[in-house]
Amino acid sequence: MAVVAGLSLGAPVAAVAATSLEASAARMESRIQALSQFGRNAEGGVDRVAYSEADLAGRAYIIDEMKKLGLEVRIDTAGNILGKRAGNEAGLDPILFGSHIDSVPGGGNYDGDVGVNGALEVISMLQENGVQTRHPLEMVVFSDEEGGMPGSLGMSGRFDPEQLSGVAHSGFTMAEGLERLGGDPARVNEANRKGQLRAFLELHIEQGGLLEQKALEIGVVEGIVGISWWKVTVTGVANHGGTTPMPGRRDALVGSSQLIKAISEKTTALEGRQVATVGKIQAFPGAPNVIPGRVEFSLEIRDLDSAKIRLVFELIKSEAGRIAAETEVSFDFAPELELLPAPTDPAMRQVIEEAVVELGFSYQRMPSGAGHDAQNLATITPTAMIFVPSRSGISHSPQEYTAPLDMARGAHVLYQTILKLDH
Repeated sequence: MAVVAGLSLGAPVAAVAATSLEASAARMESRIQALSQFGRNAEGGVDRVAYSEADLAGRAYIIDEMKKLGLEVRIDTAGNILGKRAGNEAGLDPILFGSHIDSVPGGGNYDGDVGVNGALEVISMLQENGVQTRHPLEMVVFSDEEGGMPGSLGMSGRFDPEQLSGVAHSGFTMAEGLERLGGDPARVNEANRKGQLRAFLELHIEQGGLLEQKALEIGVVEGIVGISWWKVTVTGVANHGGTTPMPGRRDALVGSSQLIKAISEKTTALEGRQVATVGKIQAFPGAPNVIPGRVEFSLEIRDLDSAKIRLVFELIKSEAGRIAAETEVSFDFAPELELLPAPTDPAMRQVIEEAVVELGFSYQRMPSGAGHDAQNLATITPTAMIFVPSRSGISHSPQEYTAPLDMARGAHVLYQTILKLDH
């Protein structure tokens, strides 16, 4: 039977059992626990936000692990950590794989970390078994995935310098932060690897509950959803809350609440997996005895189809027009971010599925509802993603958890896929 760290993983597959190496669940768990100490919070998760001292310490730990494995380590102009293992044939493009270790505030220990951990595990397996690949291999730790993706945007040559002035959760501007990481904010797009890579692979936790619900071991990602953000500004008239009668009020918060409810209703009524979220809201002037004259809130829409994102947005704008007429407030939608949907490479998906079947693991194809660095790499090289289960579908939380055996299965699939791509 295919085996990971001495534990049975699936039905007998004679050809694989005789030739495959073993991913170590124990080693992966040890590295996850070691990394979790950097930025650890009282809830057991991490506040390892990009550019913080915890981020720097976590990166130093990973660099040390990479060097122990004999990798040639460098930091590119976009602040990405790259560790190279030479191939034995000249002139071949490297196979790139990895993820990120920065977290959201109050985050968990698995989002991004499992992909970096899996990359280390692949190198460990190759080293300890003396396996030499034809292509060079590079593992990557992307910079600031959670706060703007300068690492993967720079690597795809698509970074917008206007992002540099934005202030991260760490309190540093992106420009200051990239300098702290060893990057060069004036030369971020010089990290561009277009035309220089054989392929990119990212192992990641699902960040949803589908695999666990279906008792499946691996998800083969069909694509990464597009993400569009707007800043919605609702304008009414601020007035005294005690002396202004209810009829005739132009309450920006009342208008906002009606639209927020409509956002949920309209998005839910459509067939498909589209989602729309209002995650941030602020009323002005923000006093208990003043009718809000202005409200600002965020609107995010995600789907694997750009046309569906546009449809949802147009339905929301139509509802805003109706509510504006009823409540005498106005709505303004200012675009803030657009990440296009990124289908994974069909041939790469097939290679992953072949590896999964040979290893005897259960799987299904599925979209990614979260954004990933892979969506930026997909613009310059064949790209694919491997999902492993997330307990209860929880992510971006200290309760985030993926079992050691699930991590090892994912690393084993990553390893086998890399070997297939190497030939």
